[in-house]
Amino acid sequence: MPAPRLLPTALAALSLFASVAAVAQDTTSLERVSVVGSRKTLPAASSTDTLVPVDIYSMGKIVEGGGQFDLAQSLQYLSPSFNSTRQTGADGADLIDSAALRGLGSDQTLVLVNGKRRHTVALVNLFGARNRGSTGTDMNSLPLLAIDNVQVLRDGAAAQYGSDAIAGVLNIQLKKKAGCEAVAGYGQYSAGDGKNYLASAYCGVKLGDGTLGITGEWQDRGRSNRNDPNDENVGPRTIGDTAVKNKTVYLNGEFPLAGDSKVYLTAGAQDRDASSGAWARGGVGSDDIPDRNSAAMYPNGFVPFINGDVKDRYVIVGWKSTLAGWDTDLSQTYGSNRMRYNISNTLNASIANKDLLAGGKGISPTSFDAGGFGFSQATTNLDVSRYFPDLLGGSNIAFGAEYRREKYDIVAGEPGSYIDADGVGQGGNAGSQGFPGFQPGDATNKRRNSQAIYADWEASLTPALTVDAAIRAEHYSDFGSTTTAKLAGSYKLSKELLLRGAASTGFRAPSLQQLYFSSTFTDFISGQPLDVVLAPNGSKITNAAGVPALKQEKAKNLSVGFTFKPGSDTAVTADLYQINIKDRIVLSGRFDADNYPALGAILQGLGVGQAQFFVNSVNTRTRGLDLTASNRTKLGAGQLSTFLALNVSRTTVTGRNAPAALQGYEDVLLSTRERLFIEEAGPRMKGTLGFEYAQGAWTGEAKIVHFGKQTQGGFTEGVLLKYKPKTSMDLGASWQATPALKLSIGGNNVFNVKPSKQDPFETDNGFYYDSVQFGLNGASYYARAHYRF
Repeated sequence: MPAPRLLPTALAALSLFASVAAVAQDTTSLERVSVVGSRKTLPAASSTDTLVPVDIYSMGKIVEGGGQFDLAQSLQYLSPSFNSTRQTGADGADLIDSAALRGLGSDQTLVLVNGKRRHTVALVNLFGARNRGSTGTDMNSLPLLAIDNVQVLRDGAAAQYGSDAIAGVLNIQLKKKAGCEAVAGYGQYSAGDGKNYLASAYCGVKLGDGTLGITGEWQDRGRSNRNDPNDENVGPRTIGDTAVKNKTVYLNGEFPLAGDSKVYLTAGAQDRDASSGAWARGGVGSDDIPDRNSAAMYPNGFVPFINGDVKDRYVIVGWKSTLAGWDTDLSQTYGSNRMRYNISNTLNASIANKDLLAGGKGISPTSFDAGGFGFSQATTNLDVSRYFPDLLGGSNIAFGAEYRREKYDIVAGEPGSYIDADGVGQGGNAGSQGFPGFQPGDATNKRRNSQAIYADWEASLTPALTVDAAIRAEHYSDFGSTTTAKLAGSYKLSKELLLRGAASTGFRAPSLQQLYFSSTFTDFISGQPLDVVLAPNGSKITNAAGVPALKQEKAKNLSVGFTFKPGSDTAVTADLYQINIKDRIVLSGRFDADNYPALGAILQGLGVGQAQFFVNSVNTRTRGLDLTASNRTKLGAGQLSTFLALNVSRTTVTGRNAPAALQGYEDVLLSTRERLFIEEAGPRMKGTLGFEYAQGAWTGEAKIVHFGKQTQGGFTEGVLLKYKPKTSMDLGASWQATPALKLSIGGNNVFNVKPSKQDPFETDNGFYYDSVQFGLNGASYYARAHYRF
């Protein structure tokens, strides 16, 4: 959306802000927070003093009485710039909720924990309207009770933090305070399913002069199913939330040593058992026998289940001290994410057909170890900074270095999960139905490393003018070097009004997952099954298609805005932004023997119908507006707090960069359907208006969340799936029964709003409600108890 067209929206919203009130954040907690995006060791007074837009969300009220039980969904309904929609019918993407900022990909948002880079997941999202072809960070691998606050930096920051920080940065600050608390929660959908149990406890233990915070969490979320069994076009599907069981423990502490030195530690582990329903296979009388089913095993059809065993580990060890007046921070971070698939309630149709041809009943095993993948990352950081009060009115100079090692591997499944027992093209299809296993040819074990140095200078040139300049040089062992820079500044027109702006360059290195992921899977196009191979960069297929080696994405970020704080109880911010990304890495459209004959013989030999691959093929431009306003005021005998936030954005594909060998095939490389996955990964607009009224021991809360329109492409060329704007409401009430005990009840999406209905033969999940905007499950209710001891 052109910037001039956004200005009337801003002015109209600001006139509304004057009459509205409140705060979704606990503003008192902002006063001593070191804000992400600045290398200052001095704390910021509030988020309205920052050079670039930063939102700071205290997790206290969310933990004590919120209706969401995980971090991703909590932020989904707090931050308009943040999007995370649970997928269904999207294979591995059902098991890990991806998250992103400003409508860009999940791998274009950098996530930090206590200011240190957090690893991404091993999964590549292949299906679903959100984050197609991207990796991301699993926000739900951290327990809510362990988190003190979440800082959302809504600006490019690659020059400060390195790769991935194109859309912005999320910094999750963990607790390390003394005292203990516990939470017990229960929730379910109004339909009666999706039962969600939560038990969590935190205890900050004094060890010498330091404190070690220990958090343990157990969560059991049941499966939901919105399938309509009476709709013959959909069939016997399982469509809804994945069943998830999480067991998580986290430690976080800081311990003084001699002098001004201290050591700090963060360590966490989560084991997740998750299970999602794949597409159903038909029974006797359908075309799935003998191709994808056996009459002897599932005469009435069946739903295969994709079960994931996910293990996530994270460790930070560091030392802080002051050397010759310089604050020094030396740290080592290690993170890993591993996923292994087990496919149950399934069969290998080729094994069953071979058994039938040999005179047997036509039987196959019903579960298979389908293999999986893993990703690990080890990062060494040295950060040095010093504040000079007399240099240019007060300057903070920082510099540092980083060394990072990454590893990605794919492990093959058991033979039964992928073999074609009765021969290519004969009878039953190969592999476990629902998710065929990784083959020995898919197995890989790849590594790379990178080195970086950076410098940052923030100076208060006058009492009103502050500027910050940063530069970063980075070298990757697999694609070379890149240099990025950032310049930001703010000017105080008055005590209440501050103008700010920033310009930066950025980059995102191709992930190892995008470089080396390889798999053959079954997709359903308009309800019909088709085997598809996703070929890694440098493979026989990509070489035949003339696909060059992947290189980094390059970005240019511009933002300008203002903050207005007329008093301690009222704050307003507004920021316009533009993000241009060149050579964006996307998952191609599907090539076959008809639309690209050069691949025909290769695909026939593999026994598959279509091929996809990753390629630097797209340039995009994202323009948007972020608005926030908060106020607290006395109302009767209590206090009313109101918070209004809005994000309006539009991403446009501005160019297609087809490799020489694919010139003339641009419409296959990026079809309308694939283009809309990029341009409309999230709703065009998202706004949150929250009210909280507190009087004595009682607190009432109402939150209105508006999701703008969204358009997706159908499987049939020219068919557009248009999703109308939708608005949901959350209601909640809390009672401070004793100084230690708080009880809360409430409902989410209490009016049971769902996305616009579509033709199930055209949607990505094959159902008339797709996983867009806010999901398809409808209303839910919850109860929660919080106790301090």
